[in-house]
Amino acid sequence: MSLSRFILKVLWLDKDVAIAVDQVVGKGSSPLTAYFFWPRNDAWQQLKDELDSKTWITETEKIEILNKVTEVINFWQENRQKTTMAQAQEQFPEVVFSGSN
Repeated sequence: MSLSRFILKVLWLDKDVAIAVDQVVGKGSSPLTAYFFWPRNDAWQQLKDELDSKTWITETEKIEILNKVTEVINFWQENRQKTTMAQAQEQFPEVVFSGSN
């Protein structure tokens, strides 16, 4: 993600993947959204609704964030049984991963 104002955070779990967005503030970051869980809920739509409520985020930034979320969710769905969190981190170096494997 080329956006330096935001950090995409992912919890890589066996039965779910959770997505959140932080805003870069100075040299640190501050949570912008809660974690939204896929497939337990429609995490993509929940995140879109949350981003849409923040009118100061540009449409281009929202699209870029949601496109990256789509890539991560698709990758998780296709690879969760055979891919470790470390391998996912290699696939998406601009995303911050944490999780159980």
